[in-house]
Amino acid sequence: MSDLKKEAASMHKAASGLRNVGQHTARPLQQFQAQSHDLGALGALGSLLSATGEIREGMTTLARLTRQLDEEWAAEAKLIGEVSDAFDLLDVLIAAAAQDKKG
Repeated sequence: MSDLKKEAASMHKAASGLRNVGQHTARPLQQFQAQSHDLGALGALGSLLSATGEIREGMTTLARLTRQLDEEWAAEAKLIGEVSDAFDLLDVLIAAAAQDKKG
């Protein structure tokens, strides 16, 4: 197996893993967002410290950043997949050129 072929296979595997990240984070993110609207667990302490709004805002920011990371990882996966495909094609072209020289 050529180095390009090995590199393409490795990149394909990495891209596949990145594409699946969103599937693993979707439900926990949804639960986290739901909890940001129900901060009753802070009780009187949250009210006394006037922290409820800041905590809610922080949780909303974390959820937004997580969604942005998912989008960035999806874009990275797409790019890695395209590079992997290019390596596969280049490997085929190099093999064909080598075959032509032999033949």
